[in-house]
Amino acid sequence: MTIAVKLARLGAAVAAGVMICMSAAPASAECLETIRQKGVLLSANGLMGTKPYAWKNDQTGKYEGYEPAMLDELVKRLGIAKWDYAVTEWTTMIPGLKAGRWDIILSGMSVTQERIQGAGIIYSDPYYLLYDHVIVAEDSPIKTMEDLKGKSLAVPLGTLDANNAHMLVDSGKAGKVIEFNTFNEPFVAMANKQADAVVLDQATFYGMQADKGGLRIVGPPLPYMPKPDWVAAEAKAPYKFGGTAVGMRKECTDLQAAVNKALGDMDKDGTRKKILVAYGAWSDEQISLMK
Repeated sequence: MTIAVKLARLGAAVAAGVMICMSAAPASAECLETIRQKGVLLSANGLMGTKPYAWKNDQTGKYEGYEPAMLDELVKRLGIAKWDYAVTEWTTMIPGLKAGRWDIILSGMSVTQERIQGAGIIYSDPYYLLYDHVIVAEDSPIKTMEDLKGKSLAVPLGTLDANNAHMLVDSGKAGKVIEFNTFNEPFVAMANKQADAVVLDQATFYGMQADKGGLRIVGPPLPYMPKPDWVAAEAKAPYKFGGTAVGMRKECTDLQAAVNKALGDMDKDGTRKKILVAYGAWSDEQISLMK
């Protein structure tokens, strides 16, 4: 075999190897098309049963809430046949997304630089702005924020609500934080006298009050606050802190662009406001979610 033939065969082998590697590598511009071909957009949900976010109607078997309504619009505008939920615990949503167990997270999750830079995922523009309330039972002796001193606060684990509760404890304004895996458990704990108050967002309060009643708010709204190590990064971010957004794997920039366009169009034609009004979740704070 001549040197020329050897070189030709070597070149062909290298070229074939390159083609194999290219075909095996993840295609960052094909996430949306892959989902379209699959025919279903699968979203993690870590707060199922929490109104007005998302719940299942036992009579119809269909999901209801402003987030299912958002998903209805998104799949229509993205050209995807349908969507579905993978109901899971809050703390598993990001690991499951990165492992490919679902396509997106549309489940009341606020976009933060800690999640972008630390957890390594990307987000759409926000579709809803959250802030916290201190929530107590109507017959609670807690009347003011000063009455929280030494009291226990129930929150969902791994949330910005938990951050706010810990800040209240760290500043001496409350006694301790009790953390749970779901968004309903803090209210159950308070009803059972295992916790004195709940720290959760305004949308959850609206839903719980409309569904079961017997609750009231103590003190002024508590804006979501970044952790001290992330204050500078959040100051440079384009979104208002506390905005909930659609989480995606970092290679899915095509999906991110398409979701942002869909959300932008929903703002322009009034669809987003119409959905939030329908579920009692609209307020003036929702008009502009970017800085």
